Amino acid sequence: MPARRKRLAPTTILLVRHGQTPTTGKHLPGRAPGLHLSDAGRTQAEAAATRIAALPRVDAVYSSPLERARETAAPIARARGLRAHLDKGLLECDYGDWTGAELKALARLPEWRVVQRHPSGFRFPGGESLSEMQTRFTDTMQRLAATHPGGVVVAVSHADPIRAAVADAMGSHLDMFQRVVVGTASITAIAYGELGPVLLTMNAYGDLSQLGAKAMAP
Repeated sequence: MPARRKRLAPTTILLVRHGQTPTTGKHLPGRAPGLHLSDAGRTQAEAAATRIAALPRVDAVYSSPLERARETAAPIARARGLRAHLDKGLLECDYGDWTGAELKALARLPEWRVVQRHPSGFRFPGGESLSEMQTRFTDTMQRLAATHPGGVVVAVSHADPIRAAVADAMGSHLDMFQRVVVGTASITAIAYGELGPVLLTMNAYGDLSQLGAKAMAP
């Protein structure tokens, strides 16, 4: 009788949304450069770093190249004695011509209803489609998981990509992803294993010990 192949341990990825900025909830900054964390956002980033520092292990920290993500990743990496690696796969969705627009103004556009109700069928003018964004981001998750098999990885990114990853992990259609809440500096954990992704926790602000000692053991 052939010996059973040992199943590889899953890789746990802690998805951290960047902290609050001066435009959070007001504008759609997208990939525009020069947007930094507010004072409240820096406080949120430090709090996230404290929660992650309490975990038994973290093998690597990655960040979207945008300033607000890098500034959130910095205290997390520092608390673990690691360097934050920049990864373009963690970038915000490319909102194209909508970049920098006021959310109130966008909400008056007829296309806004499509973004909310049928996002899988929408492409931002001059930018990415939301389906492309989800594929890019979930491919990045799989790549990071393969790079750190059985490890624990922090990936600092943005709300829409993280929501898309949650929808993928839950087996939900992308059209449902707007129903997912991902607050600033919240932590969402997904385990990537041989049988597919498993959502461990979402939009968390408290103790992360519920992720399980076995998955987080050094």
